[in-house]
Amino acid sequence: MSVLDARALNRATLARQLLLDRADIPVLDAVAHLGGIQAQEPQEPFAGLWSRLRAFDPSTLSGLLTGRRVVRTHLMRRTVHLVTADDVLAWRARHDVMLRQRVLGTYRRELQGVDLDELAAAGRAVMADGVPRSMSELARALADRWPAPGPRALGEMLVAALIPMVQLPPRGLWRTRAGVRNAPLSSWLGREIDPPAPHGSDPVGEDLVRRYLAAFGPAASADLRAWCGLAGLPAAVAAVRGELVAFRDERGRELLDLPDAPRPDPGSPAPVRFLPAFDNAILGYHDRSRIIDDAHRGLSVAGARVVLVDGRVAATWTVEDGTVAVTPLRRLPRADRTAVAEEGRALASFLSDRDSDRVRVLASPC
Repeated sequence: MSVLDARALNRATLARQLLLDRADIPVLDAVAHLGGIQAQEPQEPFAGLWSRLRAFDPSTLSGLLTGRRVVRTHLMRRTVHLVTADDVLAWRARHDVMLRQRVLGTYRRELQGVDLDELAAAGRAVMADGVPRSMSELARALADRWPAPGPRALGEMLVAALIPMVQLPPRGLWRTRAGVRNAPLSSWLGREIDPPAPHGSDPVGEDLVRRYLAAFGPAASADLRAWCGLAGLPAAVAAVRGELVAFRDERGRELLDLPDAPRPDPGSPAPVRFLPAFDNAILGYHDRSRIIDDAHRGLSVAGARVVLVDGRVAATWTVEDGTVAVTPLRRLPRADRTAVAEEGRALASFLSDRDSDRVRVLASPC
């Protein structure tokens, strides 16, 4: 079994994540290829797609949201993701148990004794009037019936788990600030969620394995689980194993992959890329060493925006008064600083609608 070192895995990840070369594909196809984009910070997906697509027009993504072809919803890992309408309808039922378990992991004490099926039915009855609601508004509508848990626990369980919901525009539109207003997924899309598969079969799980490897492989089963949050996929992996090829990483872990997926030469040059907060290129793995050093792993869950230099996290970035400010995490040679500044200017221009191309690269740490 061939061994893939960290650099080989890094280049494969960059290629699958559309970060080695910007892709010339439609925005909808990019969202589908990536298996969704983490989006709890509403403006971050725009920077993520700008770094991945040639001539990305942010109004296109806004149009997909208002046109109901992409939605904002709780899905993978119980986090808010941008997902295509087709994918969320196909995948949502498969995530139902995980979503409930994750909310209970936070609010088990508060929700003790609450019949969740009864709560779900009551929540659907409230939402049946077609009026979008915030999480707190929905919880308050049921607080007289379930006063003990408190509005936060009730709201989280209803909106993130029990009732498949979408966060309606203008939330998530380009350069727009808006609160969260929720509506049932099926009513917003005008289509019903696909029902769960018959017992003993898992076609959605098998599709998730293939889709994950297309966007993140080669990867281990633990990486797949870290991406989607689903623990019950060993049977799906076993079912498609005959379609896959296997490798080992330098730690001896088995890595699975699609046979014809890109695995570039480890020596392939990797351009500077700016990633938004909570990008799945990092969060989509249990072992993130292919793209970020262990010493900086905490940045990936703290919401830091990061800069890839030679394919690895080498700096963080923020925006201050129209200026992209870059803080290196290690010494950057002059050529790398120049490349970071050039890409930073382009990003500043994009984020400001061409009002500013200012960038400031701070001194490297000693």
